[in-house]
Amino acid sequence: MTVDELPDAGAPSEALSAVLDLLRLERTAHDECTGRSLDHLSGRVYGGQVLAQSLLAAAATVSDAGLPAERLPHSIHGYFLRAGKLDRPITFEVERLRDGGSFSARRTHAIQDGKPILTMMASFQEDQPGLEHAEEPPEVPGPEELESSADLFARYDHPAARFASRTGAFDIRHVEGSIYVPRGRSPLSRQALWMRSRGRIEGADQLLHRALLAYACDQVMLEPVLRRHELVWTSPGLSVASLDHAMWWHRDVRADEWLLYVQDAPSSQGGRGLGLAKVYDRSGALVASVAQEGMVRVHQD
Repeated sequence: MTVDELPDAGAPSEALSAVLDLLRLERTAHDECTGRSLDHLSGRVYGGQVLAQSLLAAAATVSDAGLPAERLPHSIHGYFLRAGKLDRPITFEVERLRDGGSFSARRTHAIQDGKPILTMMASFQEDQPGLEHAEEPPEVPGPEELESSADLFARYDHPAARFASRTGAFDIRHVEGSIYVPRGRSPLSRQALWMRSRGRIEGADQLLHRALLAYACDQVMLEPVLRRHELVWTSPGLSVASLDHAMWWHRDVRADEWLLYVQDAPSSQGGRGLGLAKVYDRSGALVASVAQEGMVRVHQD
């Protein structure tokens, strides 16, 4: 099957529609927005959600800054400071740090109950010409050759599988096999997977697609750490939480088209693991790079 023959993603799923609605923040002041949260199996606010919302809050203060041309985000650097509460609204307070000739810088604080749960720096740039090069992706099977996460979840009568089947807004297909349930021993510190939204996102601008990439990637960034230690998401005693997140967008991206994540975990120590990812579109263009350190612990009791 060729790229052009791959079936279209179709209308947005209910789960994807919920995410898109979540990313429509309410502007409550000149440099302030508020947002809500979707349910999450952990009982905490999902990190990718607050990353994407913080990015969109910052972008709103760039678009209204009277700049001569559109500036899109090219990098973010954030620290997760506290677990977010699902039943509380989140206030996004933005600091306008600089609007230069080509770049704009913003700092966003995501606040709950008067305390930051995330602090994030974001940089925006006008579209400009420059030197061009990029690494090419490895040869891997295409997404049409791999099992969909939705199909896998449908086979298991487990609370986590039922929750993921109902709320998963993205189709994920692992090249090395699922990391949701045990499937043999393979202590690799790397993995590759394909991901796209469950449904077409009509009329979305490039800013929203970049925010959706930030939303989606947080759920897989630490998986190479788990693979290296022969763990899966259902391993007893496993506790995982994002600590910080850095992301660079190199080229335009569409979250509703297949993206290949090529991932590695160069180190884990002290209850922390580092996950890296290069993200390619179906044509082989490198669209983003991501790095995340997270807490990864296995409680023996």
